[in-house]
Amino acid sequence: MKNNKRPEDLRSHRWLGVSDLRSFGHRSRLRQFGYDKADWEGKPVIGIINTWSDLNACHAHLRSRADDVKRGVWEAGGFPVELPAMSLSEPFIKPTTMLYRNFLAMETEELLRSHPIDGAVLMGGCDKTTPALIMGAISMGIPSIYVPAGPMLRGNWRGQKLGSGSDVWKYWDEKRAGNITEDDWNEIEGGIARSFGTCMVMGTAATMMSIAEAMGLALPGASSIPAADSSHPRMCSAVGRRIVDMVWEDLTPAKILSAAAFDNAIKVHMALGGSTNAIVHVVAMARRAGIPLDMERFDAISRDVPVIANITPSGKFLMEDFYYAGGLRALMAELRDLLDLSCITVTGKTVGDNIAGAKVHLPEVIHPLSDPIYEGGATAVLKGNLAPNGCVMKPSAADQRLTQHRGKVIAFEDYNHMAREVERDDLDVTPDHILVLKNAGPKGGPGMPEWGMLPIPKKLVKAGVRDMLRISDARMSGTSYGACILHVAPESFVGGPLAFVQTGDEIEVDVKNRRIHLHVSDEELARRKAAWTPPKPHYLRGYGAMFAEHIGQADEGCDFDFLLAGEKTPEPEIH
Repeated sequence: MKNNKRPEDLRSHRWLGVSDLRSFGHRSRLRQFGYDKADWEGKPVIGIINTWSDLNACHAHLRSRADDVKRGVWEAGGFPVELPAMSLSEPFIKPTTMLYRNFLAMETEELLRSHPIDGAVLMGGCDKTTPALIMGAISMGIPSIYVPAGPMLRGNWRGQKLGSGSDVWKYWDEKRAGNITEDDWNEIEGGIARSFGTCMVMGTAATMMSIAEAMGLALPGASSIPAADSSHPRMCSAVGRRIVDMVWEDLTPAKILSAAAFDNAIKVHMALGGSTNAIVHVVAMARRAGIPLDMERFDAISRDVPVIANITPSGKFLMEDFYYAGGLRALMAELRDLLDLSCITVTGKTVGDNIAGAKVHLPEVIHPLSDPIYEGGATAVLKGNLAPNGCVMKPSAADQRLTQHRGKVIAFEDYNHMAREVERDDLDVTPDHILVLKNAGPKGGPGMPEWGMLPIPKKLVKAGVRDMLRISDARMSGTSYGACILHVAPESFVGGPLAFVQTGDEIEVDVKNRRIHLHVSDEELARRKAAWTPPKPHYLRGYGAMFAEHIGQADEGCDFDFLLAGEKTPEPEIH
């Protein structure tokens, strides 16, 4: 360990180490907890930002895992303090956790700035908590390390593995088609989530935990450990020990998050067949770090990096299998020739150092680059007159016949309109139609909910159809699959071209050439735009009103305009 700081250089010294009235008050209040001078004097204060909640099963174990982190901090000579933060529970928060990602990012930044914190341990995992915690830590700028909550155990139903989300959509359609009973459905409900932890498919949670590690912000191998595995609390204690050293080394996010580190993360994302949501979050994190990044970079990398992780929804295995196969270190070792191995990580060592010796133990789960499960790349960014700023698709999880398709549109004005229509037995729809959902973007949702995996109309489900083209300005769950085109920008709510699509129009999609085109003349689109009335805002007060005023579009990462990298926020005065 290279010690770059003296005790009097610590941020916490301003609160605890000087002889004045205010410091007397700070120290006396710590004594009120039962601590004594020897507990804090000359030691880094480590803030443990914990997103545990009784309504977040992904994080149900983080209450006890914080104690494991504390043990490591004490062992390394630090002083741990736990600070609870908003828990973005993907299943329960409405209208969508994405509405509150920036809220948690702000809370994380301000918790760290306003308290006597020298280093941060960020405890999260459920979809939006990972980017939110990291965005806040980047903006704060103190040494920080991320603890991934880890995936839950494999689901089980009658001897079959169940993957959260992915098998929900699958069997829901089978139930709608009359192929399984209500009793079957209830059994699936009881067997699909067998432990605490995040979704155990390559959904957004697993994707973002892996990306955090690939960027260098988590310990090597940490993102792959199942939440219920005994390796997980051991990892947490190791994090506690490491963050103390990071403070003395002054190893801040700015020294880790280079453009090359983000490229490494995107390459890992592609190889994993990761969630489309990653684009929004990685763009936001990069821009917090002052690194220009756009969707085109994802598309360029996707052309060079195939999918090699055979994990649902692009493959057939689950995250527990991925762990047994060698986890993220093994996958990154397979990608060695494509990665920048010189990037520094939270270990103080390079990516190359961290993956040295890693091996694939189950080649059917992690394929070699020479034998990918999908050659075309996990994510495609399409552009055209329907999406001037781009839209995204996950071709590896779609019926390949739909990656080049032209069809007539059935347009829905909002989610409720769509939900009513798709259940109609008399809906005039064929498998070649293209379903279009409007007003589901950042402002329109509000919050860009995961509505993008539009249900296949019931009439078609009963006929055996399981995929068709669907287009929206919404996101979709990373656990979802199918020919869904998402994140259309600009969104319809602000007058993007999607707002003017009508039933009966034709849309052409060409994934190979990254093109999406609405076959309506410019003159007709201009006429429709002139007749369009902007919708009223969803919120007129509170956080929702602030969100609507300052939120960026999907291609910009959906961050608030006033939170992007810029002038550093000053340290608080202590009076």
